[in-house]
Amino acid sequence: MREHYDFSTMQGRKNPFAKQLQEQVTMNLDKETVAYFKALEAETGIPYSSLIHLYLRDCALHHRKLKLEWTAA
Repeated sequence: MREHYDFSTMQGRKNPFAKQLQEQVTMNLDKETVAYFKALEAETGIPYSSLIHLYLRDCALHHRKLKLEWTAA
């Protein structure tokens, strides 16, 4: 392997697929949920937004669904 590489002549370009990788969305989350993921961030060093993304992605991959029961008030 070479000891020195000359990158001065390289022309960089943006990833053409970057916009297809993720979509920005706005969500309203309660304070307790955000606090939970922020605590995980402090514990793991992974940004809390990435942790939320990973959790939701895992749910989607494994087709997890909530079981909700509505009762008459």
